[in-house]
Amino acid sequence: MTGQARVVVTGGAGFVGVHSVEALLADGCAVLVIDNLSHPSDRALPGSCDVVVRDVREADARAALIAFSPTAVLHLAAQGGVNRSWRDPAADARINVQGTVSVLDAAREGACPRVVMASSGGALYGAAEELPSDEDTRAQPRSPYGTAKWAVEQYLGYFARAGAFATLALRYGNVYGPGQDGTGEAGVVAITSVRLVNGEAPIVRGSGEQTRDFVYVGDVVRANVAAVHGAATGAVNIGTGRETSVNRVVETLCAAAGFQGAPDHVDMPPGEVSRSCLDVSRAGTLLGWAPGVDVEKGLFDTYAHFAQKASAR
Repeated sequence: MTGQARVVVTGGAGFVGVHSVEALLADGCAVLVIDNLSHPSDRALPGSCDVVVRDVREADARAALIAFSPTAVLHLAAQGGVNRSWRDPAADARINVQGTVSVLDAAREGACPRVVMASSGGALYGAAEELPSDEDTRAQPRSPYGTAKWAVEQYLGYFARAGAFATLALRYGNVYGPGQDGTGEAGVVAITSVRLVNGEAPIVRGSGEQTRDFVYVGDVVRANVAAVHGAATGAVNIGTGRETSVNRVVETLCAAAGFQGAPDHVDMPPGEVSRSCLDVSRAGTLLGWAPGVDVEKGLFDTYAHFAQKASAR
């Protein structure tokens, strides 16, 4: 790629988005953020990026993307939350499927040569028979959220086969880190951190022995930047290649907080996957990427962020 990279980041005001925008700007890119600000990070966007406050499905958002003449689109805009998708699968599809197709069509109209999209390894592979799961693992999502991610990956494939642009789906593990919203359905790390900062016991669903591939946001951002600048296509897992139980996560955060009490247990929702872990060897081959932050260090750093944020109030 010659000249300055021009990157549109949809969902750029969100948790992963702000971190990614900071990294792209530091890398010398011109950045346009398109975000409806429905779920912003507690980290402010840098003033050196352009911002269009619109839903990606709206005509104004499409027009802004086209007018920016991007060399790449990093599509992060989505409604997160598996539980939310179970409650309202139609809304999940409207936001995550229709929103993505709108972005892809605008990228085609704007002659953008490359689109990188945030997908989900854990939600896509479901109850995989072999762990860690590689990218050839059969997709068997167990939630509307995972089903939507699988559907939009098929749209990515369609646009690529039609010759519109090169596409890459980054299948994230369970992303956590500073700036995540711990007040809603953001994930066990952020929610537990907020509860501990407030002096409340953590909540564990089921036995807590269910595992996930918890990947630090800084590592995800490095993958995003490498993907935007690279030529890899298809799908690539972004995780740690390591199973970590929810109990282990909660124990580590309790240690960081100095919390001596026991967690409260609630029932595990039906359909929740018991084990998840991603094979990340393809990311090393195609992106020159490997996870760099140990889970324990990442959890301590994340809790420190929430504690500092609370003390500043």
